[in-house]
Amino acid sequence: MAEVLSQSQIDALLNSMRSGGDAEKAEEKQPEKKYRKYDFTTPRKFTKDRIKMLNGIFENYTRVISSRLNAQLRTNCEITVESIEEQKFYEFNNALTEGDVLAMVDTTIHPILRPWDTGGEDKDIVVEDPVMVYLSTSTALAMMDRMMGSEDNSERDVPMGYAYTDLELQLYEHLMKDIITLMGSSWENYVPITFEYNRTQVNPTLVQLLNLDETVVLVDMKLNFGGSEGRMSIVLPGNMLMSVFGEVNRESMGRKVASEDNSDEIFDKLRDSSLEIIAALGETRISLSDIYHLNVGDVVDLGRSKDSPVFLEIGGYQWFTGRMGTHKKNMAIKIDEVCYSAEQRSE
Repeated sequence: MAEVLSQSQIDALLNSMRSGGDAEKAEEKQPEKKYRKYDFTTPRKFTKDRIKMLNGIFENYTRVISSRLNAQLRTNCEITVESIEEQKFYEFNNALTEGDVLAMVDTTIHPILRPWDTGGEDKDIVVEDPVMVYLSTSTALAMMDRMMGSEDNSERDVPMGYAYTDLELQLYEHLMKDIITLMGSSWENYVPITFEYNRTQVNPTLVQLLNLDETVVLVDMKLNFGGSEGRMSIVLPGNMLMSVFGEVNRESMGRKVASEDNSDEIFDKLRDSSLEIIAALGETRISLSDIYHLNVGDVVDLGRSKDSPVFLEIGGYQWFTGRMGTHKKNMAIKIDEVCYSAEQRSE
């Protein structure tokens, strides 16, 4: 059976004949669709919502340390979060050189004992895997020069494999302690965490700080101060983040359960409370002498008909409108409309 060409193939063939080429060249011009590859052997541990949460935390952190570095370096310091991504630790470790220095940070999570927690104690969680803070060598040396009183804003050319002197290591430790201590303030809205400087790790490529296949989240930040540009990275171990997110989930679930459990109690208290409701058909002004001479059966003209809407006032504001009538031989008001907006309630 002969092959039947589709309309698109016929159009491509005609176009190639007009241009003097062939159909194959016309098909090659069509761009190929690109698909993002997904590695099923190493699935992602953290969702986009968690990464977005970390982005907000470190955006707040950059604002905090920017103001602190402005005072220490005596110049305007701008810090921005460039990227936050999940990766294996060996990807970060392979990018380090022999002369690089890392600040090792101890992390302690302080769970808060909430009223809805049943049993258990409020125990701190000490994370074994350290958080690592990397400051590029040229950036660290430029900051040290500013701290020692230098006014030179030119970028410093640092040779590959530069080794810190003992004095520079002391200044590096002083600088990193201040930066690391402020890190805990950006987590307060989720769970209290204490970050404490532990030590300075020289030549990190020679020491196994984490399992090379350990999942980490790398936070890359860009620094710009005094005409110099630099980079700072924070490595958050996966185990540390799992503990933090576990506490965040426990607190959010506890709040949900507490709100559900207390709803019946709250409504029971509201049912027993009393509330004054005033039904006003209309208003008028009469003299005190007329009130004195009023008798049973007298009529006071309100300027409104008996079918006019009645306003129900609560706390001095109109919340409902209704109609007057009777219910089981008692005076009653049937609600016609609820005044939702503030403008309606103030009329």
